[in-house]
Amino acid sequence: MKAIRKSTWLAGTAAIAVGVLAACGGGTSGGEGGDGGDVTIEFAQWWGTELPDGSFQKLIDRFEEENPGIKVQVNSQPYSNTKDQLVAGAASGTMPDVVGLDGNWIYDFEKQGALANLAELWDATDFDVSKVNPIEMESGTYMIPVENFAYPLFVNNELMEQAGVDEIPTTWSEFEEAAKKISDLGDGISGWVLPLSLESAVGIKNDFLSWYWAAGGRVIDDAGNPDLTNPELVEVLDFINGLREDGVIAPGIANLQEQDKVEEFQNGRVGMMISSLAHINLLDQDTDLDFSVGGLPVKDGYSGVSGVTFASWGIGVAEASDHKEEAWKLIDFLLQVDVNEELSQLANAFPGHADAKPDFITEDERIAAAFDVWNDGTPVDEFIGVPVSEQLMRTLDEQVQRALSGGASSTEALEAAQATWEDLFESN
Repeated sequence: MKAIRKSTWLAGTAAIAVGVLAACGGGTSGGEGGDGGDVTIEFAQWWGTELPDGSFQKLIDRFEEENPGIKVQVNSQPYSNTKDQLVAGAASGTMPDVVGLDGNWIYDFEKQGALANLAELWDATDFDVSKVNPIEMESGTYMIPVENFAYPLFVNNELMEQAGVDEIPTTWSEFEEAAKKISDLGDGISGWVLPLSLESAVGIKNDFLSWYWAAGGRVIDDAGNPDLTNPELVEVLDFINGLREDGVIAPGIANLQEQDKVEEFQNGRVGMMISSLAHINLLDQDTDLDFSVGGLPVKDGYSGVSGVTFASWGIGVAEASDHKEEAWKLIDFLLQVDVNEELSQLANAFPGHADAKPDFITEDERIAAAFDVWNDGTPVDEFIGVPVSEQLMRTLDEQVQRALSGGASSTEALEAAQATWEDLFESN
């Protein structure tokens, strides 16, 4: 079986985290035109939809002021819409000049030749690459994380208090007990929400595998081969199936998506969820919602380093862009210490530049708690830099759903997923 070479992300991310703690239209659609022959570059991303209104455009306005002659056409859409646009653009050669990227997309875009090698762009400048953590693959570097988002456990403080739960759960048994007590409140309230819609299978990573990673598990072994039949992963699936049988998981597991999960939590219908720190801005729009964050509970008796599920706002340049030099200037701008710091502050994210020191790390107790989790653990996303990552997630999602619906045992479901993963690894 052909092993998959994993990217160098994990070790690099840990270094960035330590550094922060120590410090505290398509490629041809821009073209010349407009006033004075300005070059216009298009920047497609989902970030602007998750930031306070108008804040992202203000940063872009500043870039244009500091770089006369370059105009930026900002295209902010929700995450799934951005992905669809980039997939279509990669296939047709009309990808926007600058693109927001999820690390799970990199392998497929690189295979299509859709992304420019960023190393060739920064080599022509004085950019200090040692201060950031680029995603390196055998053929080049195609993405730099601009901001990083941990996925801690969110808890509704009001529901916790009503249920008589005094502390954020730190172990599986504590989580199960808290989920049961919250569900016992009635009125359609559930202890936890688990979104596993196949439409967007990221829930299998953020809400299922996160439990396994938290206890030190890995689904790709050191040789780069899939390892889904580990007894400890079977135990995770058994644990979650037990929660389902206890009736503490919100209904509609197979149909819920990421945004549905956040809405359920925001409206007080679930007591706990695993989610991105990026959602704090959205949750804070509801002034009546009192919530805290903590680390993901681990199996009782586990004392090792916890893996912390995370996602990044990555950035890259389209290979088809006629304005790569201008596109790189925008990336360089967003990674400047002061700009990266400001964007981090707006997004409730951990900065991509090691020297950025956002104030929220000490000012907001929720962020401070998440930052402790981040620095005490090891950031993990095993789907970065692997082929057909979304197909891998969807395949595992299908089998997890099969187990949760009673169609197979946990062992049978994971053995089936393992077989499919082996075929996918071999053929890609």
